[in-house]
Amino acid sequence: MAQLIKLQNYISRYENDLFHYPARYVRLKKQEWRRFQEKWAHHQAVSFIEPIQLEDDWMIEPEKERTGFFRSFFSKKECQLSEEESIQKAEDTPIFSINETESTFLHTEEDAKKLFVEKMYQFQVKWASSTLLHKSPLDHKYYVDERLKFLLQRLPDTFLVFYEPVLRFQKATVELDIVIMTPIEVWCLTFLEEQNDAVFSGTAERFWTKRYGEAESKLLSPVVSLSRTETLVNKLLRYEQIDLPVRKAILSRNGYIDYPSAPAGIDYIDKRAFDTWFHYMRKVSSPLKMIQLKAAKALLDHADTISIRRPEWEEEESK
Repeated sequence: MAQLIKLQNYISRYENDLFHYPARYVRLKKQEWRRFQEKWAHHQAVSFIEPIQLEDDWMIEPEKERTGFFRSFFSKKECQLSEEESIQKAEDTPIFSINETESTFLHTEEDAKKLFVEKMYQFQVKWASSTLLHKSPLDHKYYVDERLKFLLQRLPDTFLVFYEPVLRFQKATVELDIVIMTPIEVWCLTFLEEQNDAVFSGTAERFWTKRYGEAESKLLSPVVSLSRTETLVNKLLRYEQIDLPVRKAILSRNGYIDYPSAPAGIDYIDKRAFDTWFHYMRKVSSPLKMIQLKAAKALLDHADTISIRRPEWEEEESK
């Protein structure tokens, strides 16, 4: 499961220590999978369900919903610990469970995989919108965002995802498209998906044409925002003297892109080529690299963040 480094302008714990958290993610997901496997084994023993074997791709790094949790778990002395020390203590507490209602629907291996993946995704979103001390007002649409879910659940865990990040330059903020930092290159992506089998005709002008059945309409060229994203990413990497290739692509999983005279420099990947491209992405087997982390930090250093201090901490400190 890919790592959600930055979601919009929400606070992310990767901002605290980018060079430490990605490796922790890999370690903790294995630990949490072992715990989940034990819970599953217990339920299948009770219901006489055949045990399942899941691939590493289904593993998750733990998170804990801490609302109402602090007063019972942290003493006054513990509240004075650093965030890093407190999170380390919380890692010892299992966070995934299978309740009785869920267990009644886990008839097959595929059922169990779907449940585990959904739990993974929910905690990933929480991890990308809160820290121990702060949280961001989260738009709950991200819990059901199909594109975000698709990318996180299907790409390797060495991929670092910036999902529509908001960057700040002096007093101005700019929202980018999707940026994915792999160990070998950076991808700037934008999705062009509406009705199934719609045809998008590209031009060098500001607007493209969409044809669906007999209907025809105009839409803003996706090249506009994608080029802005690539320009800013390249600028930040050059400033930090980071030599990592930056590529950009327009994706349409359910439609067609018709642009015979398309200029070089952009990959146009529609439903005819998407599976091949995605297979290439999933087969990247390189581990996390320092240059990749430095590239991610270059973006995080300019990321805009809006958050509030958790009220439970305010209550503890006022005692």
